[in-house]
Amino acid sequence: MRIRLDISYDGSHFRGWARQPHQRTVQGTIEGAMSRVLGGDPRLVVAGRTDAGVHASGQVAHLDLDDGQAARLASTRRRSEGDDGVAALARRIRGVLGAYADAAVTRTSIAPAGFDARFSAVWRRYEYRVADDAVPYDPLERHRTTVVRGELDVAAMDAAAGALRGLHDFAAYCKPREEATTIRTLLDFGWVREASGVLVATVRADAFCHSMVRALVGGCVAVGQGRLNVDDLVRIRDELVRVPEVKVLAARGLTLAEVGYPADDLLAQRASQTRARRDLDTD
Repeated sequence: MRIRLDISYDGSHFRGWARQPHQRTVQGTIEGAMSRVLGGDPRLVVAGRTDAGVHASGQVAHLDLDDGQAARLASTRRRSEGDDGVAALARRIRGVLGAYADAAVTRTSIAPAGFDARFSAVWRRYEYRVADDAVPYDPLERHRTTVVRGELDVAAMDAAAGALRGLHDFAAYCKPREEATTIRTLLDFGWVREASGVLVATVRADAFCHSMVRALVGGCVAVGQGRLNVDDLVRIRDELVRVPEVKVLAARGLTLAEVGYPADDLLAQRASQTRARRDLDTD
């Protein structure tokens, strides 16, 4: 039995998603709670591995249950009339993690045939929040908003973001990883200033190479500050060389907001195509 898990977390005090020895990670924390509920040694496959300090409101993972775990899950149906053991799993995990945990499984469901949280995904959407000098400092936002100096030109930033969209090699906006491709399709990229004054970037792509979102955002902030222009960002992208003018902004402003999947009857096909094309490296 394969289970889909929808997950959210405040990444401030995690060393990223992926399990690491002697480090507190999102994967390790949730798998530990699941082990208490289901027994055994659960292992999650995730849509996108996030770095230390990065948050998520729409992370997705899957878990394959062995026979013993499936039996334990089925036994929960007797707890209340109409209780679904699979749907109840999210509540039971939250109970182990605690009422004020910084990670939560928000929903659990039986995965449709062919579903793979990582390889079936067709796009990931991130949001990045920036507060400039036009915004009064809000300490309640300090864990999810990056503060920058000066007042940013959001129209120039939005124009720069739009100029970067499309299928390109984004090597200039990625931290290199040996034998990993940096060719990505940037589906959406734009900026708005919310009513609160905070600037929010929406970035959606088929996949992201390491630190790509935070580098793209850093380039746009440089444009908003007047240090670079739209043509500079395009030239830097096309020259395929990382430059010091494009800063990788802090992880705190970044949230994985949503993962998109095709229709159920196309899930297996998409997973097969993705495996054949490349090994995904996520921001």
